[in-house]
Amino acid sequence: MEAIERKENTTSNSSSEDTGDDYSLGRVPRDKRNMGWLSITNITFGIATAIFYFQMGSVMALQFGAMNAIISAVYAIIVAGILGTFIAYLSAKSGMNVNLLSRGGGFGYIGASLTSFIYATNFIMYCALEGMILVSAVHEFLPNIPEWIWILIFGTLVIPLNWFGIKQLDKLQKWSLPLFFVFLIAAIIMAATTPSLYEGSFWSFMPEEAQVGGTALLLCIGMQHGIMGLTPLLASDYARFLKPKDMKIGIFAIGFIPQIFCFGIMGGLGIWFGVRLGEPNPGVYIVLLLGVWGALFTLLTQIRINVTNIYSGSLSLSSFFENVFKFTPGRRFWVVVTGVAAIALMLGGIVNHLELAMTFQGVFLMTWATILVVDAIIVKKILKIGPGYYEARQENLYKWNPVGVVSLITASVLGTIAALGFMGEFLQSTAAFFASLLAAILTIVLAISTKGKFYVTKEVNDIEKEDYIA
Repeated sequence: MEAIERKENTTSNSSSEDTGDDYSLGRVPRDKRNMGWLSITNITFGIATAIFYFQMGSVMALQFGAMNAIISAVYAIIVAGILGTFIAYLSAKSGMNVNLLSRGGGFGYIGASLTSFIYATNFIMYCALEGMILVSAVHEFLPNIPEWIWILIFGTLVIPLNWFGIKQLDKLQKWSLPLFFVFLIAAIIMAATTPSLYEGSFWSFMPEEAQVGGTALLLCIGMQHGIMGLTPLLASDYARFLKPKDMKIGIFAIGFIPQIFCFGIMGGLGIWFGVRLGEPNPGVYIVLLLGVWGALFTLLTQIRINVTNIYSGSLSLSSFFENVFKFTPGRRFWVVVTGVAAIALMLGGIVNHLELAMTFQGVFLMTWATILVVDAIIVKKILKIGPGYYEARQENLYKWNPVGVVSLITASVLGTIAALGFMGEFLQSTAAFFASLLAAILTIVLAISTKGKFYVTKEVNDIEKEDYIA
């Protein structure tokens, strides 16, 4: 019987691979975890090379001072790197992305569906935001063509680039990375030869009435929280394909290298560009520096980031509709849906509501990532509560597990209230950290009080011991 179940699972997964679904609804079999850590880290550079990080660095430096922006970047690297490393480990060990990990990691299969749906909206939102940066850059260079035409062109372009799944992404990111560095070096050289609007060293720039530390630093940290939860969770979509022999070096590479590049290199260059050129929008200053080549550079970076946004968004939507509605048309269908939804947000002016959306997303993503890590490391491994493996099949799961669901809802609601300023200035800027700490405590308390009985409806013996995390 066990052999038959394994054969059925293998057949299902093989079919999934053939149709380009990349195991969006199930565990990646161990014989399909055949990608080296360099290839997977390369794919994650799609998000790490987004010029959105230029914008974050430029805005923080010009508003709150360069040194505060630098300190907040170091903070972001450390916190997001630690979360990313743990989540990459869980994903590589189990062969699952965060949507599937959540089912057996404290949420139940309906509870995990809610996280999947919110996660999908996050990627759709970021896809629209990155798309608008590109549209602004090209429109700056060719102002006679209406923006809505560029939105349709660039919004549609990333759909076919996602058609064949992770192998296609690997090739796209691998061959476009050298071009990215050529453009980046050219932009740095042009900026260095352009007279700086600020006469001192860029790291000493400080706007009037601001100082190092205090409120200005907290506001920078608050801005970093809006994006910090994304990259650690994103790692799971790719780390599940990691070769088992690459586990030790791979999880640290996947966990930390993208964070160093996102917040350290790209964010740091954004600080330098912003102070030197006195402009916060990279869609403007890259084009001013490089002309038509700047528009092409922006096009390249935004395609690299948006193919990863579309990929992860399609996986999350696939998981949500399979769980809740038993609707399984395949990942390619959801690639199209994700792309069209991003186009709709761009046409609807998503950038006008960006601050509120990022506030909630930042709190939610950090909280979710924290719950998954605490559930795995403390609840499963240390306290030995619940099974030592991750189960994703509905027939073996409860619809809801209060451990994750109650922790996420409570912490996210209170964190959002804090982020909106109703709990004072300090908690407003540290809302995501506050929500994460609260979620960690609630996860442990609820796991102990429920004695882990809501993790699985029955124990199974058809999961390979190598996939156990405890």
